[in-house]
Amino acid sequence: MNDPGAPRGEFASGLAGERVIGRRRSDRIVGSSRAIQDVIEQAVAAAASDLPVRISGPVGAGKEQIARAIHSWSARASGPFVVASCLGVPEALRGRELFGCAESTYPGLPEAHEGALARAAGGTLLVDHADLLGGDLSQALAKALADGRFQREGEAGAIPLAARVIAVSRHPLSISALRELPHHEIVVPPLADRAEDILPLASHFLGLAAAEAGVEAVGFTGEARTALLADPWPGNARELAERVGQALRLSGNGAITAEALLIAAPPDQIPSFKDAKRAFERRYVIGLLRRCDGNISRAARLAKKDRKDFYDVIRRTGVDPTEFR
Repeated sequence: MNDPGAPRGEFASGLAGERVIGRRRSDRIVGSSRAIQDVIEQAVAAAASDLPVRISGPVGAGKEQIARAIHSWSARASGPFVVASCLGVPEALRGRELFGCAESTYPGLPEAHEGALARAAGGTLLVDHADLLGGDLSQALAKALADGRFQREGEAGAIPLAARVIAVSRHPLSISALRELPHHEIVVPPLADRAEDILPLASHFLGLAAAEAGVEAVGFTGEARTALLADPWPGNARELAERVGQALRLSGNGAITAEALLIAAPPDQIPSFKDAKRAFERRYVIGLLRRCDGNISRAARLAKKDRKDFYDVIRRTGVDPTEFR
């Protein structure tokens, strides 16, 4: 049933720590970690205003998902959600794609073109890989946002800017178009920094893959769950989704095994034993310290280790216990 206290477009769900940004199961933001809850809170705040948004984070972390959440929770939810990616568009044509152009502005492209800013009127424009805009285009976009209007290339008249702009890139400081303007800033952390979200996400992706394949999602074996937690996931949630889907196809109708997860990994993404052990240790320590509010003695007792030995493990992982107090 609908949650009366939820942002616009959000619906209650059956998984703890899960935020739904639409009626589709694939629209859910899954995670109970403090890190992802902070991101969700920031997204809710951004949805309540009409200021531009900068979203940054590593590849596959879920930046577009957060952008879609902001749109769905906002007063613009009934309007279009337009994605304009700078990746794959020749640098000379990026202005045409973003602002549009009049007839005969570009040699070889005589037709007028409606840019993404106009197509997103009344809704949200996601500028993906915004760090590739370049200096001139970044300044033009910043001016359009500041003035509330823009010009199509080759035209003198100004067009009211009726779209909300969300700019996405890998690095927070690389989106220069919004740097000097009032805006919301959201940094999506890598999956390696929110170990509590790995198993809920894996179950979520398994359910999606099973529904698509028309089979029953049995779950993961104990060894598979251990393998999931041990993997550093350099490709973040996107890699996790792909690996789980492939492992399901390899496992048939049975539970997902650790072997299936390993076979599903591309050779260059299989971590060394040393790296996997280091990643598991770090996640294990973070989980215990978070549960014990940074109390090393309590965490050591749960780990069934001497306090000094456990402190050596903490120091080896580089985790700061004071961050959890």
